[in-house]
Amino acid sequence: MEEKIGVFICTGYGIGEAIDIEALSKVATEEYSVPYCRTVRSCEKSDLNIIVEDIEKEELSKVLIAGISPRRYEEDVFPGDVIVEKLGLREHVVWSQPPNEEDTQMLAEDYIRMYLTKLQKFEPPEPFQPEETLNKSILVVGGGVTGLTAALEAAKTGYDVRLIDKSEKLGGWLSKQYRSIPSKPPFRDLEDNGIDALIKEVDEHPLIKVYRSAAAARIEGAPGLFDVSLKSTKNGKTEGEPLDTFRVGSIIQATGWKPKEPRENLSYGKIPDVIRNIELEEMVKENGKIVRPSDGKEVKSIAFIQCGGSIDKKHHSYCSSICCLNALKQAMYLREQDDNAKAYIFYEFIRTPGFYEDFYRKAQEEPGIFFTKGEITGVKNENGGKLLVSALNTMPGDNIEVEVDLVVLAAGMIPNSADGEAIRALEDAKITAEKGETDVQRDAAKEKIAKLEEHEGTEILNLGYRQGPDLPTLEYGFPDSHFICFPYESRRTGIYPAGSVRQPMDSLSSKEDAAGAALKAIQCVEMTDRGEAVHPRAGDKSYPDFFMQRCTQCKRCTEECPFGVLNEDEKGTPLLSATRCRRCGVCMGACPERIVSFKDFSVNMIASMIKAVNVPDEFEEKPRILALLCENDAFPALDLAGQHGLQYSPFVRVIPVRCLGSVNSIWISEAISTGFDGIILIGCKYGDDYQCHFCKGSELAFARGDNIREKLEQMQMENQRVELHELQISDYERIPEIFNSFAEMIEEIGMNPFKGM
Repeated sequence: MEEKIGVFICTGYGIGEAIDIEALSKVATEEYSVPYCRTVRSCEKSDLNIIVEDIEKEELSKVLIAGISPRRYEEDVFPGDVIVEKLGLREHVVWSQPPNEEDTQMLAEDYIRMYLTKLQKFEPPEPFQPEETLNKSILVVGGGVTGLTAALEAAKTGYDVRLIDKSEKLGGWLSKQYRSIPSKPPFRDLEDNGIDALIKEVDEHPLIKVYRSAAAARIEGAPGLFDVSLKSTKNGKTEGEPLDTFRVGSIIQATGWKPKEPRENLSYGKIPDVIRNIELEEMVKENGKIVRPSDGKEVKSIAFIQCGGSIDKKHHSYCSSICCLNALKQAMYLREQDDNAKAYIFYEFIRTPGFYEDFYRKAQEEPGIFFTKGEITGVKNENGGKLLVSALNTMPGDNIEVEVDLVVLAAGMIPNSADGEAIRALEDAKITAEKGETDVQRDAAKEKIAKLEEHEGTEILNLGYRQGPDLPTLEYGFPDSHFICFPYESRRTGIYPAGSVRQPMDSLSSKEDAAGAALKAIQCVEMTDRGEAVHPRAGDKSYPDFFMQRCTQCKRCTEECPFGVLNEDEKGTPLLSATRCRRCGVCMGACPERIVSFKDFSVNMIASMIKAVNVPDEFEEKPRILALLCENDAFPALDLAGQHGLQYSPFVRVIPVRCLGSVNSIWISEAISTGFDGIILIGCKYGDDYQCHFCKGSELAFARGDNIREKLEQMQMENQRVELHELQISDYERIPEIFNSFAEMIEEIGMNPFKGM
């Protein structure tokens, strides 16, 4: 169908009273030769239906609706084959500027020009469809309670599932528990852990194939096209024997956790009757009773020491979620064994969230369970085999000592991620390097440290990704995800961490987490099959196109992509795995040759929008400021500023971008050469608690900012003409502050000397 653009200008919401609508129409019909332009009363459904009728009658292929913000439409009634662009005249002009003033009118007319230019450059996205058939089966890595639940939930919805576990026996840590904490009202009585029934259900399900004693030797490809090679394992270690190869569509990583070594002053590993909570659990599971490891005698008293370093940042600085509940449970084991036995629980903090507080109350009611807050200073042997536990600053205010048969330490949770493995291995190697008995041991440990710091020998998924064999992780080894908006999303599209590898949690929470991850894995294979992106641009059918003839193999796109979308050949040429792409455009912003583009978002499109602005000459003393705003937080914050009636400089022209990381430096050069007096870039907060929907986009933009300022200096321009800001959506009141203070600064340093050249 031949391209035909139509423009609909809304006169409601005060727009018609604040702006000369006829002048806006002339911009469309006379400057841009738009063949069809009319007004509508509102952007409500009845008037949108009129627009739909006109689209069909006039055979329009592209439509601009100048009315309310695109975020404020109650429903989308437009035909799917018509490109509809929405301009928020109400929020971004009428509600943020004084009515019927020259500058307000100029702002509205510039937005018409910018968005019509965008429409002209806009090409309908075509969903990516590989030559190979996409696979919809799901791989689950890990056979604990999380992995078993995820496999079962996915299979119950009709998807083929393959589950692998490096052990011969499924069930993970839950299979080693004697009993479980209560998971249902009244939350007071211990329960069967239910793991055997879960394993049986998984083993018998016709859509689940289970691989015991197996690990991933290599995973190549992308969502819908993951090729998995398995190796057999023995005692949890890879043997190297090939086991099977197959293809899957998405992956759930449910590899669980391992216990943290307790602090040295608690005598673990030095005194046999000082054990961890996991070892007590295994003891009761195996023997049905609690005995002293040193002599096999039945235990009559236990000191439970909580937070074995969990508030010491040098040791283990986060709460592991289940330690307090396990201590309460194991104290009840002791009381069930002997109603005269005594359990002393020393804690720094007791954490029993939600309904688990009822379980805590039951433990408090037990006459043989004693609680005290205090700092443990030491554990040592006494005559007769007893252990003496010393504590300072206890709840009564005294320093106390108790004599017990057994000491049980709470072991913190470290994730079974690649970096979690590396953290443990590095700690062990550093201790050996410092305290090894011989020079040979110390030298070997130093070599091991160097390898571990390169991520060598700690792989779990063994991904064939340029950016590493496993999921990127945060400080403590937990996989990186957008913890606010998309907690299941890792930085590897189609791979979803779940359970205690994602964050510390109990078995009930792990089951809920597993169900969520299974839904995400299913969503991924279905959206990938339709050629659509997953979060955060869910449903986006565009994907990056590389004009490889101009590629210089600089590797910036492959290095900066937050999601590992691009591998590279031996020359450094990027190799696109399109189904990994989140459509952020970071590769587009990274490329100095501008060879990357999307059909509906490109360097040329934004550059043309910048050039479309009618920039007054220097004698009119009306500066022009370009603002490039992230579409996820900063641009919605602009909406909110308008809705709250906050006024700001009329000299700012705003263009939303997918991510601040997608900003290409050529846009800055184009703006300056076009006559803009300054440029503002506003993206999400970055750092450890980042808000960026694309994880690293905002951080990358700030890193590139130094290069931009350097170019300005080379042009003999003040580097203050470019400002970068971090902003979250709730900080909308900062928008006027940023715009107005920047406009004042431009007034002080003067107009762009390139204006009019």
